[in-house]
Amino acid sequence: MNKILKWVVTILGSLTGITVYIFIARHEQVMVIDSVGLFLFGLITAAMVSGGLFFVLSPWLINLGRNLANWIINELSGVPVEKLITGSAGLIVGLIIAYLISGLLNNIPIPFISVIISVVVYLFLGYLGISLATKAGEYVSLGNVLKKNVLRADDNAKKPASVREGIPKILDTSVIIDGRIADICRTGFVEGPLIIPEFVLEELRHIADSSAALKRNRGRRGLDVLAIIQKELPIQVKIVDHDFPDVHEVDIKLLKLAQAMAGTVVTNDYNLNKVASLQGVDVLNINELANAVKPVVLPGEEMQIEVIKDGKEAGQGLAYLDDGTMIVVENGRRYIGETIDVLVTSVLQTAAGRMIFAKPKNGH
Repeated sequence: MNKILKWVVTILGSLTGITVYIFIARHEQVMVIDSVGLFLFGLITAAMVSGGLFFVLSPWLINLGRNLANWIINELSGVPVEKLITGSAGLIVGLIIAYLISGLLNNIPIPFISVIISVVVYLFLGYLGISLATKAGEYVSLGNVLKKNVLRADDNAKKPASVREGIPKILDTSVIIDGRIADICRTGFVEGPLIIPEFVLEELRHIADSSAALKRNRGRRGLDVLAIIQKELPIQVKIVDHDFPDVHEVDIKLLKLAQAMAGTVVTNDYNLNKVASLQGVDVLNINELANAVKPVVLPGEEMQIEVIKDGKEAGQGLAYLDDGTMIVVENGRRYIGETIDVLVTSVLQTAAGRMIFAKPKNGH
């Protein structure tokens, strides 16, 4: 392939030399009948010199072309196919309009001015065509999403409850890294489809590539959780590429996407929960769910626990249930390392969870 490319570059170089020589010959009026031999000699000499120069420079030119092609491919690899198609169509339309306008600009009598203005017109209209086509494609795509959701809502209303499709659940980065969403989906308490936006995946990739070990491990855990949800769980998963270029924060993008898709955001971020409630977006908070499913304990009930350490106050002992609920045992310090029966005296519910207060059953 390198040899073929070298010869192609050499031939192009020879043709370039011939073109330049013909231009100079015509300009200097060398192309006359009496000097045909001289003209042919100059033509061959220009082709050989230019071809030889391009042959020597061919390795550098080939590497430059490959690097440029790889850079373009890397830049466009993250762009959705829809945007590539609409952007290309917009570029073609813009260049056609620029070509028509440049035909009028060529009549400007001032040398080089028409060329400079034509180049500026081509660049401006090409960029404008790409921008307008891409923006129009986003609105059309978003309109299709809204239309599909309206039609789906109407269809669901006509279906029996057992066969209706669920409301889209849009996962945020924190709940993916947390991992409990996979266990909840496995139990069947959450119905699909699960929506994973491209900008959330991009944030996960950045976290997984972090130089900090803890942050990197969290990002990789999130990617593993996504793989489990996609491959092992019987739930519908959709990756959507709808983005909001004018918004930089991922949380705001999630809320806008939820509004566009009439979906629900799944998170364990308390701040996102508050912002969503202000904007009228439904939220499923995994931490609230965890607190809601903890076993109910009433004052006066008996429990068997193992006291594992002392508490903040003098004489207190601490124990924990399987779900992490902390139990404060009065005068329980003496029982550290032992399994004892206790009576629940009170239960305190806080934003962070539930706390149980108890005392030893034997009353000592």
